Amino acid sequence: MAETGARTGTPTKLLYQTDSYRQAFDATVVAVDPAERAVVLDQTAFYPGGGGQPNDMGTLTGGDATWQIASVRKAGDQVQHILDGETLPNVGDAVHGALDWERRYQLMRTHTALHVLCGVVFRDYGSLVTGGNMQPDHARMDFEMDSADFTPGRVAEIERRANEEIGKDHPIRVQILPREDAFQIPDLIRTKINLLPPGIPEVRTVEIVGLDLQADGGTHVANTAEVGGIKVVGTRSKGKSNKRLEIVLTAPDPSRASDAHAAV
Repeated sequence: MAETGARTGTPTKLLYQTDSYRQAFDATVVAVDPAERAVVLDQTAFYPGGGGQPNDMGTLTGGDATWQIASVRKAGDQVQHILDGETLPNVGDAVHGALDWERRYQLMRTHTALHVLCGVVFRDYGSLVTGGNMQPDHARMDFEMDSADFTPGRVAEIERRANEEIGKDHPIRVQILPREDAFQIPDLIRTKINLLPPGIPEVRTVEIVGLDLQADGGTHVANTAEVGGIKVVGTRSKGKSNKRLEIVLTAPDPSRASDAHAAV
């Protein structure tokens, strides 16, 4: 049960959807669940996890108290912030959120790298994504691909072509479109199974201009120059037509990355 007086029906404004670079924000507490140590804010920059991207970490501060974020999760159209510590803020309190920015930015780079990989594999080989997961320093993506096509030469070719696209400094464009407009876009869904909730009125799209356009709810960098590069460090066959690539990122050139971000 939420705390008495809570505005339990208030949707959380998702600041990360339109500004992935927002590192801190001010908000008002609209609901508290003491049993779950869950706090709902009127707005948040913390990503609650989904689509293979983990939730953000960081802190909430209110008055003289600071709480570590243990986890963040979606609950309908609200975002619940699970807090460590002995106390909790109260409904109506003003709080300040601060992200663990180093971790978030690494995840942004990683997520964009996976979209580059997805775009290259779909464009060149017509393979859909069957699964994926990421951490700040590594990631994996599974593709619908036959064993005969999943050779060391093919893997090396995918890595080379992905790095070529990263090196083209593609800008990344995020849009939130009416559902009917979004579904006019060919190949909007790049996963084998359509994971979009039925009946949602709007669809968020992420476009690597000139390479990839798909529905996605996660956070990304503004230009592929910020990714740096990828290195395939492992492969695995997950079945006759389900192949896995495991990657790590290589460091970007700081001057190219900062110039590309400033230009967006």
